[in-house]
Amino acid sequence: MVIYKIFRTSEWDALCAAGETAGAPVDLADGYIHFSAAGQLRETAAKHFAGLDDLVLAQVDGEALGAALAWEQSRGGALFPHLYRALRRDEVIAHSPLTLGPDGAHIFPDDIP
Repeated sequence: MVIYKIFRTSEWDALCAAGETAGAPVDLADGYIHFSAAGQLRETAAKHFAGLDDLVLAQVDGEALGAALAWEQSRGGALFPHLYRALRRDEVIAHSPLTLGPDGAHIFPDDIP
């Protein structure tokens, strides 16, 4: 199952330079890296990244993360994927810019359900 992480471009650049990341400030504060499943992605973008277009959408094979990935109850009682270790750059299977459309909503790649 593919899971998704939205990075600010500076966070993505830092991941690429270092080869791994413990996440964004919110991830560091919570003690795990926040991800979204495909069906949660648009709401996550609207709630936490509204109006931002300097973003990168990373796709990760959740099954390859092993036991460090936990699905835990969060927003509205839904289960969200949380990674309890650093994410390595080589674990990202695809990435793309996440820009804003004329209506202010994020434009997702066509292969995102």
